[in-house]
Amino acid sequence: MKIKKYLFPIITFVLSFGCALFVAIKVFPNNPFTGPKAEKAIVSKFKDGDIIFQTSESKQCEAVRIATNSKFSHCGIIYDINGKWFVFEAVQPVKLTPLEDWIKHGKGSKYVVKRLKNDSVLKPEVLQKMKDYSQQFDGKDYDAYFEWTDNRIYCSELIWKIYKNATGIELSKLRELKDFNLSDPRVQKILKELYGNDIPLEEKVVAPSDLSDSNLLKTVIDTY
Repeated sequence: MKIKKYLFPIITFVLSFGCALFVAIKVFPNNPFTGPKAEKAIVSKFKDGDIIFQTSESKQCEAVRIATNSKFSHCGIIYDINGKWFVFEAVQPVKLTPLEDWIKHGKGSKYVVKRLKNDSVLKPEVLQKMKDYSQQFDGKDYDAYFEWTDNRIYCSELIWKIYKNATGIELSKLRELKDFNLSDPRVQKILKELYGNDIPLEEKVVAPSDLSDSNLLKTVIDTY
């Protein structure tokens, strides 16, 4: 009797798990960062490891543009995954987004792509190291508070840390929050909403503008 009593739940669990596993395999047949490489080289204006920038239109993104005196408020890394282009980006949550979809999310679908001037550094094994390192951030929460920790992460921080830890390259110097233009009322409003009266002015920060202005990068595509 006990066997019959517990047999049905066990069978239900196994079937449910099997269905879930089948769906997962169907949707994600390989680890998104370490799947098999495309058999043929991709002929494209993009390259694995390129950095892409765009203008977003949320109030917080507007504050970022004002505080950093830049048209850019969002950025990500372009990855070749199984012969298809994706942007690894810190949104909610951190994820891989098909490149075409990513471009559509920007204002007017405009974007700029930058690349290491010395892109010979990005050998296949280095690019794989970047993707391997990226996996620890996949699915993490977006960091709206711009803290320099790995608990949550924002877009330019994600790129800076991937390059630093996988290639040893610091794309820009880190700054502190107080180094930016915080006097504008629109910026003040966002800061008040985020921090109240306790603004972490000495928090380490890297902005999209710091990356876009890096003297280690060159512009390869500009649709603005």
